[in-house]
Amino acid sequence: MERPNPIRATVNYTVDNGIPPDYYFYEPDPSVVLNPPGTDVREVEIHDAWALRERLSVDREGFELHDFPGRFDQFDDEASVKQAFYPQVEAFVKRHTGARRVVIFDHTMRKRLPADLKQQTEVQRPAVMLVHSDYTPHSGPQRVRDILPDEADTLLQGRVAFFNVWKPLYQRVEELPLAMCDARTEVDEDLLLMQLKYRDRTGEIYVMRHSPTHRWHYFPLMEVQHALLLKTYDSETDGRARFMGHTAFEDPCTPPGARPRESIEVRTMAFF
Repeated sequence: MERPNPIRATVNYTVDNGIPPDYYFYEPDPSVVLNPPGTDVREVEIHDAWALRERLSVDREGFELHDFPGRFDQFDDEASVKQAFYPQVEAFVKRHTGARRVVIFDHTMRKRLPADLKQQTEVQRPAVMLVHSDYTPHSGPQRVRDILPDEADTLLQGRVAFFNVWKPLYQRVEELPLAMCDARTEVDEDLLLMQLKYRDRTGEIYVMRHSPTHRWHYFPLMEVQHALLLKTYDSETDGRARFMGHTAFEDPCTPPGARPRESIEVRTMAFF
């Protein structure tokens, strides 16, 4: 069956009700009044971006797709991921952004997992079915201070940008692809600050409210040699993309018996 372009699928936006949304990584006290994100479910058009591949820019749309050179097949060995795969990712980000220095600070394996938080770990989590961008003007610089405390003051005087590298592990992505919102179609008012509640700290990211101006893209059937480069924060305020909303979604064209998606997301900070 020929895949339509665009497809229509649902994504999970967040209601802009004037109350900051929050998300707990533990069971909060029963007295806590929750304001969860992702409750505004909308059907949107999602455009096949393969034909645009050569024209996309992380500084304009907020994302790019490239071939990922080299092979790696030890994703079940965390030490090998850090020792052998991280250098490949660092070189990839430098090549496609022009950064003089790239620091990788963590990674997450994404797959279908139960919603039970007790079965999730820092390294293995389910695909995120929520329109979001990973950092804010506060949490981006704070992450630099957390990871590079002795250098942060100097580094933050120059441009810093955060890029995620997202790619399949061992096989083609046949379900739960990633959708990206063209950053040019977002406005600041669409970004809602959400607190991430951990037992020992509180972080923050952006979730997004719905807007009919948003234009969504995806790359159906990504192969293992492909990798997405996603910008999640940029300190520059000169008009380039600073944040880019993205989410996993249920592809209505997924065939019965499709192989479950397994992917890795590596988070980097780049200095220019």
